[in-house]
Amino acid sequence: MVKRKIIRIDEDLCNGCGQCITSCAEGALALIDGKARVVKESFCDGLGACIGECPVGALTIEEREADEFDEKAVKENQDRLKSMASKAHAHSSNGAICCPSAKPESFRREIDSMEAGTGVASESMLEHWPVQLMLVPENAPFLRDKELIVLADCAAVAYANIHREFLHGNAVVMGCPKFDRVDVYKTKLVGMIKNSGIRGISVVHMEVPCCFGLERVVSEAIAESGSTLPYKRYVIGIRGEKKTEI
Repeated sequence: MVKRKIIRIDEDLCNGCGQCITSCAEGALALIDGKARVVKESFCDGLGACIGECPVGALTIEEREADEFDEKAVKENQDRLKSMASKAHAHSSNGAICCPSAKPESFRREIDSMEAGTGVASESMLEHWPVQLMLVPENAPFLRDKELIVLADCAAVAYANIHREFLHGNAVVMGCPKFDRVDVYKTKLVGMIKNSGIRGISVVHMEVPCCFGLERVVSEAIAESGSTLPYKRYVIGIRGEKKTEI
């Protein structure tokens, strides 16, 4: 061990948003039990690229006894993470979906004329399966010519009118940037934007800090794909109200 600069995480301040993790190119950070933690001291170069990404100021640089920075181990870790992302990307893109319940399906939904204009959905408006972003193939037939709703997991429970307002007539994918790898999300979304034939994207997420990571990964995917697709963002309050439409 040597005395050197290394990242320090204040667990009392950390809200588990995960933004520091995506900005750590070395893969030194991970979410464990809802908190960002240094998974291996030898992966952290101590330069602090992650500090500016923390919305609550939980990250600082301190000088203390720590394992030496291991550039070779970092390279191996980066290759491992890239391999995991690539396998997950290929796994769902090529239709090699191991879970029987993830088989893509489309089905039509009709709205009861008695309900029209009431603003209340008494039945599901979902028109396809699966819905988890990690399971939906990039070129799934049910995506073509549809508005793609990128929906935060919690928003589906919080917003009462989610089906009639967002799901009817649209395709939907769901995810949580706090518990999944957003780099895999971005790779998948870039493929969808380029290959699926969607006509626009809307992100619906909660007002909590970690959920803004979903908006960020969609914005980055649009930019990386070079797309000019129409894009909207909706923020849902923790009490279930729609707070922002951008």
